[in-house]
Amino acid sequence: MIDAAWLAEHIGDRTARGIAAAMTSLIRSGEIPAGTRLPTVRGLAAELGVSPGTVADAWTTLRRHRVVSAQRRRGTVVIGPPNVPHPARYERIGEFGTRLAVDLAVAAPDPALLPPLGAALAAGARTPQLNGYTRETITPALRAAVEPGWPFPAAGMLTTGGGYEGVQLVCQTVAVPGDRIAVEDPTGARLLDILEAQGAEIVPVSCDAEGPEPDSLAEALAAGPAAFVYQPRAHTPRGHALTPARAAALAALLAPVGTLVIEDDGTGEVSASPAVSVGTHLPDRTVLVRSYSKSHGPDLRIAVIGGAAEPVERVRVLRSFGTGWTSRVLQDALAHLLTDPATGDLVARARLAYAERRDGLAAALAERGVPTGNRDGLMLWVPVADESGALVTLAAHGVAAAPGSRYQIVPSGPHLRIATSRLHDAPFPLPELADLIALAARPR
Repeated sequence: MIDAAWLAEHIGDRTARGIAAAMTSLIRSGEIPAGTRLPTVRGLAAELGVSPGTVADAWTTLRRHRVVSAQRRRGTVVIGPPNVPHPARYERIGEFGTRLAVDLAVAAPDPALLPPLGAALAAGARTPQLNGYTRETITPALRAAVEPGWPFPAAGMLTTGGGYEGVQLVCQTVAVPGDRIAVEDPTGARLLDILEAQGAEIVPVSCDAEGPEPDSLAEALAAGPAAFVYQPRAHTPRGHALTPARAAALAALLAPVGTLVIEDDGTGEVSASPAVSVGTHLPDRTVLVRSYSKSHGPDLRIAVIGGAAEPVERVRVLRSFGTGWTSRVLQDALAHLLTDPATGDLVARARLAYAERRDGLAAALAERGVPTGNRDGLMLWVPVADESGALVTLAAHGVAAAPGSRYQIVPSGPHLRIATSRLHDAPFPLPELADLIALAARPR
């Protein structure tokens, strides 16, 4: 623990901002190394001759920039100099050389199954407000295209640069560092990275084949989370989908509390399951984020946020500090695709192809004694005896997969996440791939 008197001698400007700046300088220079426990707020305030509230405000600023962390038993501890947190779960782990022949780690859409964009972009370039500086959060054409398929009436609606940006913005506006957010377990690796970077305390909610389990959600709600984030269909990584009965049960638990419901529909229109939503029961407390990257093209970079007016408005205000709005060209290009019958047929064909690829590998693995339960989505959740050993076995045969531990809040057994969306890229037949995955899954 650093001495309060020594620290006070190194702080000239004794405002909250000055204290925070001096601390940052000392930490950046290495005079106060990471892991150092700081004096109590009252102790440093007494040495500085300021109110405890002034020091507390400085500590809040440092926590916001992830320079220090409040730890219950140790007090306030230095993390390190200001830095951009890395999405450790999402970034690649390990280096297996140049022998990888097929990448089953990333559940990306198959370019061959995406609709062509030429006519859509031409339609987008005819948007009425082309090159205007009016901040149009969602164009009339896109709103008209998405509203008929929205599962509940949305008082507010806007676009963002993809699904995860939408989820990140909603979480950022609803919770401050230290707030609790309830999340399905397991869940998307990028979502966990986002919440950890925002300083949220993640409260796990277990799930089964019908979605989040009511008893587990009730336990999580007792902790008073600011938001509950879940995937209504094509769940990453387990591939289940919410049922109407489960949606009603969850809504009954959520109705008496103030927790915002955030629905992350990342697979969207190529999901094999219908869109079921808690928002049907709680439209004033639900925000749905629907991505169109996997169905209509990742280079459109569009997701639509629709739901309760207040949280959507908060996202609009936050976006006004940066881009302000999504390109009207891209918005109206997506509107063209969503209303074009030929594109609708292509998306339906892609939906069927993804389901056939996933179910085909699942059936082949089941024949080899490896059960998987995914009924939707672009992946399989494969149980293995040893995660690291399974990854190395696959890599030795030129196959990359994602470690299941990236997706888990509470460890619940070793798994691999196997992307199935581009199985046709594999240089060997499906039975041979299933043999290899089964080999990797077995105990050594």
